[in-house]
Amino acid sequence: MPLQRRRSGSGRRRRRAGRPLVAVPLGLIALVVVVDLLTPPDIHLGPLLVAAPAITAAIGGPALTGVIGALAVTAQIVIGIFHGGLTTPNHQAQIVALLLISVFLVVFRHARAQHEQQLSQARWVAEVAQRVLLRPIPPRLGPLRIAALYIAAEAEARMGGDLYAAARTEHGTRVMIGDVRGKGLPTIGDAASLLGAFRAAAHRNPPLPRLVAHLQNATYWDMAELPEGPATGEGFITAAVLDIPDHQPVLRLINCGHPPPLVLSRGEVTTLTVADPALPLGLTGGLTEEDYASESFPYRPGDILLLYTDGVIETRDSGGRFYPLADRVAGWQETDPDGLVQHLHRDLLAYAGGSLDDDVAVMAIERLPREPA
Repeated sequence: MPLQRRRSGSGRRRRRAGRPLVAVPLGLIALVVVVDLLTPPDIHLGPLLVAAPAITAAIGGPALTGVIGALAVTAQIVIGIFHGGLTTPNHQAQIVALLLISVFLVVFRHARAQHEQQLSQARWVAEVAQRVLLRPIPPRLGPLRIAALYIAAEAEARMGGDLYAAARTEHGTRVMIGDVRGKGLPTIGDAASLLGAFRAAAHRNPPLPRLVAHLQNATYWDMAELPEGPATGEGFITAAVLDIPDHQPVLRLINCGHPPPLVLSRGEVTTLTVADPALPLGLTGGLTEEDYASESFPYRPGDILLLYTDGVIETRDSGGRFYPLADRVAGWQETDPDGLVQHLHRDLLAYAGGSLDDDVAVMAIERLPREPA
């Protein structure tokens, strides 16, 4: 029922928007009839009536197109009667041609209306799926202030294979950002599997290496059930998994083949490059926490942590140059996560010329000063 109400509501809005424009084809019919009746019989303006149903097909539905088409045919008959009757071959040909074109436009508009309805439903389903998979992250988690952004490269799908999540633990916050190989709807299943595994395990507060080992094994065996999974060497997910303790000015990071996070601190930008990156998730199974080691980086009150997927740094300008993320953010004056994310969004679109070729996910996380006890 909500979906039906949504679709019918959007249809009503389109019809209301098109009502004032109906005067255009009606006025055109009246103008052609009047001018044709006032001109000599050897001047035929009747063929111009075909523009009326054609215009209506662009602004109205199939029923309205049919009504305007019928009026246009009627006007053509009136012109024929006035200029010597309907038995002349010229008038008969004009009437038949206008009738056939009007019928074609009604059929075309009906097919277009069905396509619009299907597209509206697909967009709605994609929006619901995005809300379920990429749950909105609260703007405040413990001592952290968070803003997130997701842009799907496939506009009609509204989502793709980039993902992010955050979960509170007893003494801190676990954060993950990832990028499934590929883009668009085929990657949603892999993203859902990883997000489910993270949400189920992060709240239990296991050591970070144990959590990442769990994500690796869960992703691997989930992909192994697919026709094109790890057995073919094609499926994997890059990810950065972080543990941010509440009462220590550090963060702990395990990077599984993902672009390194940035920390904006007092006007300086630091790239958090780990010494020993782990393999992307899904490439192998049977791993344990002994196969992973987290690395610590300073993360003080007032610092902003910027997490992103490769769609950001692989954005190109008209000259083919990659987007220089660290250099760009170093010159900005944004001091809060939401402003930083929105600035980055606008700058990316301007750099790419208005559209992106890959999915983009961004998280900006500020550590707030500790409140006095």
